[in-house]
Amino acid sequence: MNLKATKIIFSRWAYLFCSGLILSSCSTKHYRNSADKEAAAVIAQKTPAVPNMDTNFSIEASEKVSFEKFPIATKMEDFFGPEGDKEKGARVISLENALDLAVKHSRAYQNRKELLYLEALQLTLARHNYAPIFSINGGARVANARVTQEGVDSVTEARFVTANGSAGVDQLLRIGGRLAADFSTDFTRYILGDPRATSSSLLVGSLTQPLLRGAGYKIASENLTQAERDLLYGLRDFTRYRKEFSVEIASAYYGVLQNRDAVRNNWRGFQNFKLNVERERAFTEEGLRPQAALDQIKQAELQTESRWINAVRVYRQSLDQYKIQLGLSTDAAIVLEDQELEQLKILHPAVSVNEATKVAMESRLDLYNERDQAEDATRKIDVAANNLKAQVDLVAAASVNGRGGSRFPKSDFDRYTWNAGLDIDLPIDRKAQRNFYRAALIANERAQRELELAIDNIKLQINDGWRNLDQAKRSFEISEIGVQLAERRVEEQQLRAELGRGTARDLVDAQNDLINSKNERTTALVSHTVARLRFWRDMGILMIKENGRWEEISNAGKN
Repeated sequence: MNLKATKIIFSRWAYLFCSGLILSSCSTKHYRNSADKEAAAVIAQKTPAVPNMDTNFSIEASEKVSFEKFPIATKMEDFFGPEGDKEKGARVISLENALDLAVKHSRAYQNRKELLYLEALQLTLARHNYAPIFSINGGARVANARVTQEGVDSVTEARFVTANGSAGVDQLLRIGGRLAADFSTDFTRYILGDPRATSSSLLVGSLTQPLLRGAGYKIASENLTQAERDLLYGLRDFTRYRKEFSVEIASAYYGVLQNRDAVRNNWRGFQNFKLNVERERAFTEEGLRPQAALDQIKQAELQTESRWINAVRVYRQSLDQYKIQLGLSTDAAIVLEDQELEQLKILHPAVSVNEATKVAMESRLDLYNERDQAEDATRKIDVAANNLKAQVDLVAAASVNGRGGSRFPKSDFDRYTWNAGLDIDLPIDRKAQRNFYRAALIANERAQRELELAIDNIKLQINDGWRNLDQAKRSFEISEIGVQLAERRVEEQQLRAELGRGTARDLVDAQNDLINSKNERTTALVSHTVARLRFWRDMGILMIKENGRWEEISNAGKN
């Protein structure tokens, strides 16, 4: 074979190499889709074991948010003063819309979904380690040599091509063994000088099976077992997070409306003080009031105006923060639906603290995780104890040589060899394994304490939740009475002022008490609503829909 033939061979290898690079660069999408498909499969497989897990879980980012479907705010609110037109044309977002936006666009929510996805990827790899793993590799070389023939005073140039390749399969058995098979071949062809071509092949199979250390399904499959359980824990944690997330989104929603209501109440109080100042000024000019009384009313008016301005600032800030919480830009022109606040009612749970605690012990997903993790710690003691044993492995291997020749070699099963025996490693130095075993014992004791602590914390959450509910209910009842009393006091003091019998101090106090009572009533109503949702969440019975909205609990409360 001449130099031209050599160039042809090189050009073919270059073509194959470039084609491989192109195929590799085009396959990234395939790898991504393959990973997504496997991760989705393992999540779907375990989802039925976790109540209220999202059955359509996906980490694919939602499309860019569109506000076209939401109604437009057309009313200019007077309680924002000169800036009342800022909200005109904004999109009105209901609580259900807000929950849906948060589930689709919240950065924090997306992060938690991706953590679960990564846990699923870990399981796919752990399962893959126990599947047959195939490998193919090879190589080719062109070599040139000058040799001196024996007895001949001359130099001969030889150029030849060598190639080798192998294909194999390796499988880790769930009882601790490893099975492997490999077929390899070598090929040499002279392209200058000696026209010979030679080839050889070898088929090898081997088995390694631990008999003591590392033997048995329980020990050998520990990594896979833990990966399976870790994904289950991840599903429970994410489901628990969905409940917490919806409650916090709703809590923040009501918080923004509460701040908006504070603006409204302070504005109305400010307007009332302005009317009072005008009346007092008229009385003062007629000599019916001292200047000090007018100044006192003016000072109260300025203080109320300052509180109103601060309430507007707090509201604007809370709304911007809520936009970020939903995953929106702070530039998004949205307002929250005022009617959501007006529709709130005191719905007090009709269950006792003891009943709620019993339900939580049976329903809390995080408690299931604590119990199972305590089992993990106990199981790992056996794994650590197994590492203290001697290494005794049964090994066996067989090989078949190929028939040599100028063509592709074939295996000759008449030319075989085999061997079998034991590999032994006595447990002379086991300091590291001893420490690992002792650490496993400590970890188990710690896990049992963590389980006890988790149970106590859940009981504490239920008790605190009930106390918060009861306090918010009583606060609302008190504030309702307070609003009624304050309204009567304001009416009385205004009437007395019109008749010239009241004092500026009494009127100021009555007006301020009315503003404060209305704010306290809204605060108590929102606090009770949020506390009720958290109470159901802490009991583990708050069921969340795909759009983040919770399912109403029937027969759960009373007016």
